[in-house]
Amino acid sequence: MRVGVVTFPGSLDDVDAARAIRAAGREAVPLWHGDHDLRGVDAVVLPGGFSYGDYLRCGAIARFAPVMTEVLAAAREGMPVLGICNGFQILCEAHLLPGALVRNHRQRFVCRDQRVRVDNSSTAWTAAYGDGQEIVLPLKNGEGGYVADKTTLDRLEGDGQVVARYLGGNPNGSLRDIAGICNGAGTVVGLMPHPEHAVDALCGPGTDGLGFFASLSGRVAQPAATSVTASRASTSPTP
Repeated sequence: MRVGVVTFPGSLDDVDAARAIRAAGREAVPLWHGDHDLRGVDAVVLPGGFSYGDYLRCGAIARFAPVMTEVLAAAREGMPVLGICNGFQILCEAHLLPGALVRNHRQRFVCRDQRVRVDNSSTAWTAAYGDGQEIVLPLKNGEGGYVADKTTLDRLEGDGQVVARYLGGNPNGSLRDIAGICNGAGTVVGLMPHPEHAVDALCGPGTDGLGFFASLSGRVAQPAATSVTASRASTSPTP
């Protein structure tokens, strides 16, 4: 499986993301922000960092990079896309995911190992986990507070689109302790903590993040019409 990693001007974690992909047994394919094709990849990772210096808003300029035209089209056709930290911000700016990421509620940059709970293990990027599984991932952001209107938040929760929540204290003021969300098909995931920094027991808090990259097997190009809710219903026992 070939997984593309996009490098924008200001990306910091593209090399780490590629390393995590290789650790999960996939082939990492470098993609440049100015590319006009995705080089035949099966999935895409938008890494963390400060794309285009975070000018205007985090992810606001990156959303218009040439490669994002291809990413948006592929995502709408069902290609799995993972946005990590700044990548999550880009996905929201591109309207592949609802809501926005704003400055942390205490107006300070947060950098720490963060305990989170996986609330949805039926996405393309979380199938290696179990619902309710608690993991530890590094967190580092200054604009990591997830916000959306009440209607959107209720819909995300009702449709099972909250992928992960913070445990042990909310680090950035995200509404309802949301650390990550997905689209209705479960193919596009935005996550504020950094799983790519937790794939090797020698460095980082452990290997809890490896599952995000190992989960891809068998989930490539899931039809966009398939919803997370429908997927859960099909596997639920008949009353």
